[in-house]
Amino acid sequence: MIRTGGHTVIAIAVPELDAVVRERTERYDASFVSADDGFGHAHVTLLGPWLPDPGPADLDRVGGVVAAEPAFDFALTRAEQTSRGLLMLVPEPAAPFERLTAALAAAFPETPPYAGEFEPRPHLTLDHVDTGASLASLAAEVVLPVASRATEVQLQRWANDDCRVLHTWGLG
Repeated sequence: MIRTGGHTVIAIAVPELDAVVRERTERYDASFVSADDGFGHAHVTLLGPWLPDPGPADLDRVGGVVAAEPAFDFALTRAEQTSRGLLMLVPEPAAPFERLTAALAAAFPETPPYAGEFEPRPHLTLDHVDTGASLASLAAEVVLPVASRATEVQLQRWANDDCRVLHTWGLG
């Protein structure tokens, strides 16, 4: 188990894959499995890590950004592995995710995507090769494409034994 102080993430949940991601999370670190039924274990991160303790003005600012983007359909169309071993699914179209990430990053320049370590790219993390997973093992578990509709954005708290939704905003 990896112990962390936790962080917040602004994300779009993908309920169609929640059971798959939840099961993988439970297998590798059950302390990150949420008891919150609405929590999106399977999600596409828009901005994270975000503010550790956002206030009402911060939540309102996110709400303004999210309200400017209408709800949209997307599909997770292919699996990829990064050079660092992350196994992920790529959404298409990527543009709505990219617009939201860019707008949120502009609204909160003190919290750049991935703390400025990586270039933001829309994806749904499934696993990592360090766990023994591979693109082939994922292909056996997840039939692509997976269609979904983004209608809301979640503010999620990720911490050992404390993963939960803190706030939601409707798109559009």
